Amino acid sequence: MSELHYMSLLDLTKRMHAGEISPVEVTKAQLQRIESLDPGLKSFALVTPELALKQAKAAEADIMRGDIKGPLHGAPIGLKDLCWTRGITTTGGMTLYADFKPPEDAAVTAKLEQAGTICLGKLKNTEGAYTDHHPLVTPPVNPWNAEHWSGVSSSGSGVATAAGLCFGSLGTDTGGSIRFPSAANGLTGLKPTWGRVSRYGVFELAATLDHVGPMTRSAADAAAMLSAIAGPDAKDPTAAQRPIPDYLSEMVKGLQGLKIGIDSAFNAPGLDHPTAAALSSSVEVIKALGGDIREVAFPDIEAVLADWLAACAAETAVAHEATYPGRKEEYGPGLAGVIDVGRNLSAMELQKVILRRNDFRGRVAAFFQDVDLLIVPAQSIASPTLDRIATLSEDIPLMRGLMRFTSIFNMSGNPTITLPCGFTEAGTPIAFQFVSDHWGEDKLFRAGYAFQQATKWHLRHPAM
Repeated sequence: MSELHYMSLLDLTKRMHAGEISPVEVTKAQLQRIESLDPGLKSFALVTPELALKQAKAAEADIMRGDIKGPLHGAPIGLKDLCWTRGITTTGGMTLYADFKPPEDAAVTAKLEQAGTICLGKLKNTEGAYTDHHPLVTPPVNPWNAEHWSGVSSSGSGVATAAGLCFGSLGTDTGGSIRFPSAANGLTGLKPTWGRVSRYGVFELAATLDHVGPMTRSAADAAAMLSAIAGPDAKDPTAAQRPIPDYLSEMVKGLQGLKIGIDSAFNAPGLDHPTAAALSSSVEVIKALGGDIREVAFPDIEAVLADWLAACAAETAVAHEATYPGRKEEYGPGLAGVIDVGRNLSAMELQKVILRRNDFRGRVAAFFQDVDLLIVPAQSIASPTLDRIATLSEDIPLMRGLMRFTSIFNMSGNPTITLPCGFTEAGTPIAFQFVSDHWGEDKLFRAGYAFQQATKWHLRHPAM
């Protein structure tokens, strides 16, 4: 079973459904791999072998009867430790919740179980899903190069999926937290439209900025996972009452007929050479595939980029009102600091942020009247080292370079797909994004699948 750990999720389950591979044996092999490798990678907050084997036995029995629940049935996955699991410790990366066992599953947890997935455990995230791990928590280690950043906040999801410890995972994204670890670890990450996926039972960082989505090793796997978790939810009235496209059928349609914008002036500021070169090569691939590339002018982002911190801080302060400042001593400095910013904002300051954000959302919606997709880097700086990330709070160009192409699409709510597209001299991955209009995930999967049919970046794996 050891040779299966880097197989795509859909290839794995296809073989399971054909009776060629046992879900129980695969799950046992994955648990052994976690036991062997994760002491060094530190991606899991909690491994759940009893639950995994129970679900694997149930999946195997269902499949043997011909009762196949869908393309995910039998797939061993991991859940970001923000996602509630009934009766199983869920900490949100916070020592404050070290003993918290939710009374019910998150909506996404329940939907993945209904789809027949096998939960291997809970994957580490930064404290409360903000920028830093709690001082008492050891961050996950980048499997490509331990001296390089593994991304935040869904760092455990990124590391475990890239290292073959699970076949896919859930992440959340408030300012880049699906996209940063996807880029850092060579994964395909899908940040859906805000409202496409229920947030019920997922620890909140900033309600109107939080997105829940899949982190996988291919666009096809991401399409299958989004199909399972998307849709309305009676417990989350912000989950949209919209039909879910058949993403797996749609993704094979290719790039023909899609108008793809690129704003060279928008992409250029602060872009380092490895990222610029990888992006340029990717654009040439897209052209060769028949993509209708056209030069465009994206709306100005400077105000909304600066406003992200205030918007996030205010909503984070609300999310932690019950425990902060009452239990402030249990918070790390990063999360406590952003809550303090939020608590000190005036009503007038916050209203100005809201007005500028609404203006930007309108301009972005108008922009996508003329194009189907936009190409942007995942971040301006490819694979920063841990030493450089340690200076993040003082290094404003680095902070802006990381956030420039991510946080603005949390402010607008647009969906994006992150795709590996090259490697640095240090052997670490580089990525870019397609962005679409609201509810345009089907177009993102078309573009991502076409790109991955023509390239092999997503097929490279760390030597573990």
